[in-house]
Amino acid sequence: MTRLFALVLFSVLLAAPVHAAQCGGDFNTFLSAMGRDATAAGVSRNVIDQAFAGVTIDQAVLTFDRRQRGMFHAKSFEEYASTRVIPARINRAKRLMQTHAALLSRIERQFGVPKELLMAIWTLESDNGTGDMGKLPVVRTIATLAHDCRRTELFQTELIAALKIVQRGDLPLRDLIGAFAGEIGQTQFLPSSYIKYGVDYDGNGHVDLRHSVPDVLASTANLLKTNGWKAGAPFGEGTENFQVMREWNRSEVYRKTMALFAEKLRGP
Repeated sequence: MTRLFALVLFSVLLAAPVHAAQCGGDFNTFLSAMGRDATAAGVSRNVIDQAFAGVTIDQAVLTFDRRQRGMFHAKSFEEYASTRVIPARINRAKRLMQTHAALLSRIERQFGVPKELLMAIWTLESDNGTGDMGKLPVVRTIATLAHDCRRTELFQTELIAALKIVQRGDLPLRDLIGAFAGEIGQTQFLPSSYIKYGVDYDGNGHVDLRHSVPDVLASTANLLKTNGWKAGAPFGEGTENFQVMREWNRSEVYRKTMALFAEKLRGP
């Protein structure tokens, strides 16, 4: 759920069309307007009807959204990293690097992103898929945030992207589960990033960022490469690649933690 606190980033990752849906007011009226926008964006009426059936506002999502002010706000890098870059995580990550050695090498050759950094991101975001990836229905979560007028354009775009994930057959509606801002999968992609950067790396015809390790790691690498990652260049603080990592998370504390974790994976 770390990416929840860099949401504003995604407003520039995918150009948001001007939607007809008006935030606030009657929720069902809002959903009807969103349904029309989704249809105009190419989503089938069947997908829209299934996705919106019985959807109501999630007050817990609004409460969480209003109280969060950034998990890095009051912590120094040293304080934050000491709770995230820990021996148990490092040891598991090293074991998984051996398990997925061929896959990681292939991804690094193709996308130019070091395997240590990919493993650091995968570990920090979800403990390599074993941790909390969120338990909330993404459509309900994002519809709630889109109806709220604070960032309606951002979340209207995310809602249509979520419907497109179902439309493409990447995830069935029952599997479209995520965190408190609709982040999905083992490295916590918002739906617009899922659509924009997702890679079907296991070749099964679908981008599955909840269950497919090849898809998860390749999509993560693709996000960085697409945003200007320089293969073979350093990525510590002050480097060009460190700036590219802003497209993953704008918090300098978090990016320094990513780099530290990757450095630890290079050790003995």
